[in-house]
Amino acid sequence: MCGICGIIGEPNKYLLKLMCNSLVHRGPDSEGYYIDDQVGLGVRRLRIIDLKTGDQPIHNEDGTVWVVSMVKFITSLK
Repeated sequence: MCGICGIIGEPNKYLLKLMCNSLVHRGPDSEGYYIDDQVGLGVRRLRIIDLKTGDQPIHNEDGTVWVVSMVKFITSLK
């Protein structure tokens, strides 16, 4: 399990932290934030797989695009 939250407009760091803290039951192992003048993103994470490199938010090479995501890929060979 994980949890994501966000604020559009002028983000309030304190409010974003409160929102993330309300999700701690969904992701007790790590938290991450991205805040600029137009948006605030927060994520709580339960580390099950990708323990070393799965922290979020993630960004592209030059830091112009930031993303939080809750995705699970399941592959099955039958």
